[in-house]
Amino acid sequence: MFRRTFFVSVMLFLLVSISLAPAAAQERTQIEFWMWGAQPHLQDVIRAVLVDTYNESQDQFELVMTFRNDVDSVIASVLPAGGGPDLVYGSGPAFVIPFAQAGHLANMEPYSEMYGWRDRIIAPIYQSGTVGGDLYALPNSLNTMGVFYNKVLFEENGWEIPTTFEELEAIMDDALSQGLYASVTGNKGWRPVNENYTQMFLNHWAGPQVVYDAITGAIPWTDAAIAEAIQKSADWFQADYLAGEDYFNLNFLDAVSLLSSNQSPFFFGPSIVFQFATDFYNEENGNLDELGFFPLPSKEGLPSPMYILGTAATLSINAYSPPEVQDAVASIIDRIMTQEFLVGMAQGGWPGYWGVPISQMDINLDDFTGLSRGFLGVIQETVSAVNAGNFGYAPDAFFPPATQATLIEVDAVWVGDLSVEDFLASVQAAYDEDQAAGLVITPPSPGG
Repeated sequence: MFRRTFFVSVMLFLLVSISLAPAAAQERTQIEFWMWGAQPHLQDVIRAVLVDTYNESQDQFELVMTFRNDVDSVIASVLPAGGGPDLVYGSGPAFVIPFAQAGHLANMEPYSEMYGWRDRIIAPIYQSGTVGGDLYALPNSLNTMGVFYNKVLFEENGWEIPTTFEELEAIMDDALSQGLYASVTGNKGWRPVNENYTQMFLNHWAGPQVVYDAITGAIPWTDAAIAEAIQKSADWFQADYLAGEDYFNLNFLDAVSLLSSNQSPFFFGPSIVFQFATDFYNEENGNLDELGFFPLPSKEGLPSPMYILGTAATLSINAYSPPEVQDAVASIIDRIMTQEFLVGMAQGGWPGYWGVPISQMDINLDDFTGLSRGFLGVIQETVSAVNAGNFGYAPDAFFPPATQATLIEVDAVWVGDLSVEDFLASVQAAYDEDQAAGLVITPPSPGG
């Protein structure tokens, strides 16, 4: 009798233990955050700086981060069906605003008031994520276009930092005469790289006022100043200034590799390139101080130096997540919108992508070295320029979606398959579609 009672007691204990184990494991509510497939060492950085610190700060929620290269296309398919992650990543305001207008993203205005985001975030960047005056997306980072340069080649050739297009082109001609690339970059695997060059020439050749007027519909996209800027980009491509025929065979990693091995003086690209540089400019290679950055010169008569105002991505809240999860997601976004997070990501080994767009920074660059120092310096300079009203417009942040997508097709002009006039006529047609759909958002005017 005793043995039977003992056996029954043991079995009951085991059954109760087994039944309680899953409940304990599932005690926390999971918060899903999908992001593009960053390199493994970069994934480790954000897990340490954001995921682990958040999960250790409370016991109600568990932030789970998933990295996938098809994040944009998957979100575009599952979000309208009421699915998707709780914290919604998007490739810039132009990508997510249509989802906000369709009701798939939560209105973040109450959280903005709670956490003071409107006062904390740079005004033009904050505005880029609004619809009808309400906030639906906070850009995760400042992203400006500029010129990465090889300090070794500059010293060997006695080159000075160019302050005009003529000086810049003279250095590229010199590089070509030596059998080097004039610059390195390319759109292999990611055609939107093309818009890096449309925004360069639209802002630095046509000028921010022209871009603003086109966005707001004050002038057509076929305007002569815009046509001249697009033609200038084609002239550069045909002069082999954009890696020549290899433009279609290189991606960012290839380009930074060539730059670090002294194959070119320049890489024209966004400030997020600092993150790709970590693979090639590091302590192991002993070349941390050989990568430089300067703002692209402007055409005579335009503001210079001038910083194009863009963003790497946006962070939003899924409208279909439960209210308590939405509250938690907002608190996670608030953690990201801080100088502490910006510095932690840069120091941890991921400079470039997380230049949090806060309007006031108190960073002593002497406390940093290498790529972190270079990146944080660029962010500080950009913040100062934007606060002074000296900025241009990045397509992913301020252009309506169909207009932005059509501008990406500029390489058809570069290779001679399409005339500038026909190309800009297609851009205007796309803009008309955006305007009819109510997707044109007035950006901050030049000068602040």
